[in-house]
Amino acid sequence: MADLANTEDIWRVADGKAPVFFELSDRIWDHPELNYQEFYAAAEHRSMLEREGFRVTAGVAGLPTALIGEAGEGGPVVAILGEYDALPGLSQAAGVATEQALQQGGYGHGCGHNMLGSASLLAAASVKEWLAAHGVPGRVRYYGCPAEEGGSAKGFMVRAGAFDDVDVAICWHPAAFTGVNKPISLACVEFEFTFHGRAAHAAAAPHLGRSALDAVELMNIGVNYMREHMPSSARVHYAIIDAGGIAPNVVQAKATVRQLIRARTLGEMWDLVRRVRAIADGAALMTETKVVAKQLSGDANLVGNRPLEEAMYANLQRLGGPGFDDADRAFAGEIQKTFSQDDIRASYGRFGLVPRDGEVLSEDIYPLDYVADLFVGSTDVGTVSWVVPTVQCRVACYAVGTPGHSWQLVAQGRSPAAHKGLALAAKAMAATATDVLADPALLRAAKAEFEKFRAAHPFQNPITDEVEPPLDMAAH
Repeated sequence: MADLANTEDIWRVADGKAPVFFELSDRIWDHPELNYQEFYAAAEHRSMLEREGFRVTAGVAGLPTALIGEAGEGGPVVAILGEYDALPGLSQAAGVATEQALQQGGYGHGCGHNMLGSASLLAAASVKEWLAAHGVPGRVRYYGCPAEEGGSAKGFMVRAGAFDDVDVAICWHPAAFTGVNKPISLACVEFEFTFHGRAAHAAAAPHLGRSALDAVELMNIGVNYMREHMPSSARVHYAIIDAGGIAPNVVQAKATVRQLIRARTLGEMWDLVRRVRAIADGAALMTETKVVAKQLSGDANLVGNRPLEEAMYANLQRLGGPGFDDADRAFAGEIQKTFSQDDIRASYGRFGLVPRDGEVLSEDIYPLDYVADLFVGSTDVGTVSWVVPTVQCRVACYAVGTPGHSWQLVAQGRSPAAHKGLALAAKAMAATATDVLADPALLRAAKAEFEKFRAAHPFQNPITDEVEPPLDMAAH
């Protein structure tokens, strides 16, 4: 691995650059945008890349808010992945421990992607300077990835070949604790099922109508009955996005439901997709309607890479925790008062940790080989990990117990504690990148493990050739 002097050198570079990236994170927090609508965020990230001297490509994979910034020449290619999309319905004032929407029904960064993208860009900028200062052959790329929250942009980027020449991919995510991310996630796919029936007067001629809304309801009932008969780790969620209108005296001629189907492996997921589609066909048969299924997105499950995980863990151990101060802990304590004990226990359980009385912010690095609760979500980083050796860390940025996708997380996303976590994540990713670039043995080991896994596990991108990017999915 790279020697400690070089590692400390890149940490100094990151510390020197950090303040402008804190400001970038805060600006993105101030302008939350949904899947594929992150035009402000993409422009801000592009501007920062150009300021830092990167070669920028916009509109990657035909996605208007996806971009790549590259620096360096020759050698291995290290990708550092960033995100910047927000979530609906989570508008929240910063720095307050009560629920206060800035705009009713507005958006908010309830997953911390304002921090995620900014830290990843800071890491890439630091590696760029390290490459130039040490004359090391190699390239660092920042990938600005939109629509992680159900839009699967990285899957479309993989399909377009954007990762074909990448040697290693590195990422992170804001969390309540700091450590290497356990490579466990659920493969998922999201479909829209639109039922087409026949309108009629609901009182005078109901027998002439064929209700698309009835079909949606019957489909949902069928999926709910399926739950007892699928793997316990699988999940299926639905949202009715078009109920057919607001007039109950008209038989609804068109209605649409989204179904999000998740499973531990791609094979399990595709089997569940087959069953859900059969239920949709059954609902159409029962109601004499027609159904059209449209895939919106899909993510593969995460694949780990032990050599990279050990390298990142070593860097986190050398760095230590974020260095929170009394003011950080005081605000986190106020936030924590809004949680239930179940929230707090679940927060520890996700990282295989034993709850600690009175801990509001974590400074520890959790163990590399922890045993976690198996309640996990999905991420399009999973698709990248099937085509490139990939590693991620989690870094403490907010109070222990903070639920994901919550107003409490939004309230903390613009705080000094968030900035401290952002800086730590950037340094951990940058040091891991320079380890790869300076140590051919590490890169060989990472690739060897990856190739061994892939030899035994054929891959089909959940984003198949016929799937179009759902650029308007946030319009519903």
